[in-house]
Amino acid sequence: MSYDEQEYTKSFDIKIWKKVLPFLKPFRKVVWMVILLNLFCSAVDIALPLFQRYAIDNFIETGSIQGLPIFAVVYLVVIALQTASVIAFTRGNIRIEMQMGRDMKRACFVHLQTLSFSYYNVTPVGYILARVMNDTNRIAGLVAWNLVDMLWAFTYVAGVFVAMAVLNWKLALIVMLIVPAIAILTVYFQNRILKWNRKVRKINSKITSAYNEGIMGAKTSKTLVIEEKNAEGFREITQEMRTAGVKAARLSAIYLPLVLFFSSLATAIVLAKGGKMVLDDLMMIGTLSAFSSYAVGIFEPIQQLARNIAEVISAQANIERVTGLLEQEPQIVDTPEVEEKYGDAFFPKKENWEELKGDIEFKDVSFRYPDGNEEVLKHFNLKVPAGTTVAIVGETGAGKSTLVNLACRFFEPTQGHILIDGKDYRERSQLWLHSNIGYVLQNPHLFSGTVMDNIRYGNLNATDEQVKAAAKAVSADQVVAKLEHGYSSDVGEGGDLLSTGEKQLISFARAVLADPRIFVLDEATSSIDTQTEQLIQNATEKLLEGRTSFLIAHRLSTIRKADVILVVKDGKVVEQGTHKELLKAKGYYYQLYSKQFMEESAKKVLK
Repeated sequence: MSYDEQEYTKSFDIKIWKKVLPFLKPFRKVVWMVILLNLFCSAVDIALPLFQRYAIDNFIETGSIQGLPIFAVVYLVVIALQTASVIAFTRGNIRIEMQMGRDMKRACFVHLQTLSFSYYNVTPVGYILARVMNDTNRIAGLVAWNLVDMLWAFTYVAGVFVAMAVLNWKLALIVMLIVPAIAILTVYFQNRILKWNRKVRKINSKITSAYNEGIMGAKTSKTLVIEEKNAEGFREITQEMRTAGVKAARLSAIYLPLVLFFSSLATAIVLAKGGKMVLDDLMMIGTLSAFSSYAVGIFEPIQQLARNIAEVISAQANIERVTGLLEQEPQIVDTPEVEEKYGDAFFPKKENWEELKGDIEFKDVSFRYPDGNEEVLKHFNLKVPAGTTVAIVGETGAGKSTLVNLACRFFEPTQGHILIDGKDYRERSQLWLHSNIGYVLQNPHLFSGTVMDNIRYGNLNATDEQVKAAAKAVSADQVVAKLEHGYSSDVGEGGDLLSTGEKQLISFARAVLADPRIFVLDEATSSIDTQTEQLIQNATEKLLEGRTSFLIAHRLSTIRKADVILVVKDGKVVEQGTHKELLKAKGYYYQLYSKQFMEESAKKVLK
């Protein structure tokens, strides 16, 4: 099951919410300041009707102004303090929202760097983007604003109940009857609202993914003239979003008016009963005024509390998704002992790194992909001395990359061992191995920035002269010469301003600059014209001298000089040997070579 299909079905769970607390810890002083100021504002809001009651009973009813100036000063000071408190805790809330959102995005991004190669094989880009951007924003906003609003509303409602009970416990009891009604409504609606909001968030990931694919594949869509098909697919996804969103909104639309109804009913009863008590001289007009203010004023906080409870319930899905990403365990991990000695990806201890020579040995290796049942390799053995060139050939989809992924420790054997310089590579850090690998992909990725920046990724400490020398070594300088701003030319997002062949040359120069002990060329010249390919092959022969290299090639003519050729069919190594040995054996390699030779000869005749 892919990660995008994962369902979140838990009802409200405080343990899930506790996972947010570490992101609040760095600014807990601000959180406590916001809470205290919020409580003060609630206390002032509760006290204001009592000021009103005092004014009516002591100034309006008696017709006296004695003590009015002092009363006015105290009232204005309280209002001024409340205003200052609102400004202060609003600024605090903004800080919490921005910093928490930033920290969660950073945590997600850093964690994504630690996840294994296999995670990105099965996880859609839209899934990741939705969690890193949308879900973190919603969580930060909810913690900063909705929870604060809930605190104010809960404190205000509780304080008002106390005040009403002191003023007249019989009338207060009538108002308190709405609490169990609202509690029953909340319990009834919470799981239904949570269910549909979870579905909304899940579909939102699909929409984000569809946007990403639509933009990244715009050129392909236009050349295939499938715009209408894409639009139809997008309409179906957005229709699902609309349906789920409407159902969630419909539940909220029923929930909130019911809260409103019970609150209004309680207010009406208070006014009727209280008015009669005033007429019967059982209650002073000031007390009824304060009580009425409480009864009317409690309406909005209760509705707000109900609304925020619904928001909190639905936001649990966001927390589950973000924490699910942060708790995703990488499949390839270093042991604590290895990390202690060699460090990790962010804090490497390079002083303890041994020099890598390049001897690689597959020792009784069996392998099965995490999402598969069939073993791709069974008891496979191969010794690759340092400086050896290993070519891996086979038809498209045969599994040529599996051996390389194992050698590079993007995956690990399910059984057996892979030795680097005579030692199981699990006894050394991943970063140590990866820092010694130069990988040139069939479809290389360039980062946004200049040509100079992209080549320098191979060695961040390299000088401009070293960058240019690496480019020249693989004829990438010919690409640079055609660009308007030379090495300062921007390559565009993902290198879109360059052709695939040009991106491969830049990628090759980047690998050369890294000066690795192990080279991997994955169909690295498949999109380069014949002339440029010859230049690269000449440079490659020099650059690979003394280095262990793996060549994944579709054109068999390019690997005839390899020290050993592994022939892969249906995910399994079926033959191995030199070019001459394999031709002499007249097996599967011989068939592939003959077929390709005939195809290339036919193309030359047609030209």
